[in-house]
Amino acid sequence: MIIGYARVSTDEQSLDSQTDALSEAGAEKVFSDRVSGSKRARPELDRMLEQLRDGDVVTVTKYDRLARSLKDILEIVETIRGRGAGFRSLAEDIDTTTPAGRMMMQMVGGFAECEREMIRERTRAGLERARKKGRHPGRKPKLSDDQRREIRDLVRSGKRTEAEAARLFNVHRSTISRVMRETAPDAAA
Repeated sequence: MIIGYARVSTDEQSLDSQTDALSEAGAEKVFSDRVSGSKRARPELDRMLEQLRDGDVVTVTKYDRLARSLKDILEIVETIRGRGAGFRSLAEDIDTTTPAGRMMMQMVGGFAECEREMIRERTRAGLERARKKGRHPGRKPKLSDDQRREIRDLVRSGKRTEAEAARLFNVHRSTISRVMRETAPDAAA
C-alpha cells in the first residue's frame, strides 16, 4: 500500500497541494500534521509509523516534509525500513524500493555522518579553546571539593552508606559512587 504523509508548519498553511500530489502518486491513505518539522512530537507521523506493514511505501512530496534535519530524516527512514516498508520522495526522486534509491539514501547518510563528525570536531575545538581561557563549559558540579571530601570520610569510616550519603547531600547514588572512585586530592599529595 502507498501511504502518504503531509506536513505544514502552521494552521494557516494549506495541505491541499501536498495531499493532491500524494493522491496522484497513488497514496491510498494520507496522514498529515500541522506542526513544525523541528518538533519530534508529530502525532500523525507516529500513528503512521505504527501502522506500517511489510511492503508499504511511505510517500512524501519533498523529504523536508518528513523532518527538518538530515539526522531526523535518516532516523525516520530507518524506522520505515525496519518495518519492512519503503520510502519515496516525489520532488527529490528518491525511492528506497529501488537499488538506485537505496544507494541515494546511503549517500545521504554518508553526508549526514560526515556533517555530524565535523560538528563534533568544531565542538571539541571550541571546548578546548574555552578551557585554555580558563572557562569550564558544561554543568556546574553539584558537590564542592569540601562536600566530596566529607562524603568520602563518612562512607569510608562507615558512618554512612553510599545511599544514605546520596540522600543527605541530595544527589543521585551514582554521583556518590563516582566520588568514592575519585582519588582524594589530599591523598594524592
